[in-house]
Amino acid sequence: MSKFSSPNAFVDPEDSQLVADAKKAPVDPVDYSYTERDVILYNLGIGANEKELQWTYEGDDEFTALPTFGVIPQFAASSGLPLDWLPNFNPAKLLHGEQYLSIKAPIPTSGELVNEARLLEVLDKGKAAAVTIIVETRDKKTGEVIFENQSTVFIRGAGGFGGKRAGKDRGAATAQNAPPKRRPDAVVEEKTLPSQAALYRLSGDSNPLHILPEFAAVGGFDQPILHGLCSMGIAGKHVMKTFGPYSDIKVRFAGVVYPGETLVTEMWKEGGKVVFAAKAKERGTTVLAAAAATLVTETGKAKL
Repeated sequence: MSKFSSPNAFVDPEDSQLVADAKKAPVDPVDYSYTERDVILYNLGIGANEKELQWTYEGDDEFTALPTFGVIPQFAASSGLPLDWLPNFNPAKLLHGEQYLSIKAPIPTSGELVNEARLLEVLDKGKAAAVTIIVETRDKKTGEVIFENQSTVFIRGAGGFGGKRAGKDRGAATAQNAPPKRRPDAVVEEKTLPSQAALYRLSGDSNPLHILPEFAAVGGFDQPILHGLCSMGIAGKHVMKTFGPYSDIKVRFAGVVYPGETLVTEMWKEGGKVVFAAKAKERGTTVLAAAAATLVTETGKAKL
């Protein structure tokens, strides 16, 4: 049985009583079943095309999920974890700040998985709360861990509850990943589709912010925005096509992409890690920062 089942698994002596109690609250596992069709839909959602048969045709000998598919099975578990114990909690003031994905085993192209989500870290930022949720995704039949995700969200107006103000070093999940002061080793540009968000949402994130203009307007946007995890997936695909497979990937969501804009991913190889950043070309806006992926082998070379 996973350590996630223990109510004291993520207890921190620096936590306030409010946070300590929230961490001990029982959380039910969340199942996720999927088929090859779901894998193809996800791959298409982050820009795989009809010529990339290893990602878009289930009969291909090399058919596989792109690595960032790992954020999909856990999504309902992480987004469903209650946060209404925070003071002045308002879901409309929640921002997705960072995402870390570790790929622990080969990704099945179909199967039944089970997700366990827990509060990993809660920080009082004064006028806001920073909450990191950890999710372990296992094969339901074998118990093998396939993915680990750490999702950090910021909730404006929900601070002031006491306790920790600074987070702990969690290795690759919290690395700052400052780009080296040299030209990128590789740059990949990809124009997203005007329908990119409409397609990506079919993989499980049905937030109307990404499809309804009037809802996006309430959030202060001129039009529906692309999902941050979609931008992460596109950039992750750029890393994989350029340097090869990776075992983990982390990004900070620094800005938004509007469907139809061009995502530019700049990459620097630093030993066994690829540091990268992404921007929306048309507006020159950085959308992914503090980002990196750990290569499966350190011999990954840019396929220029």
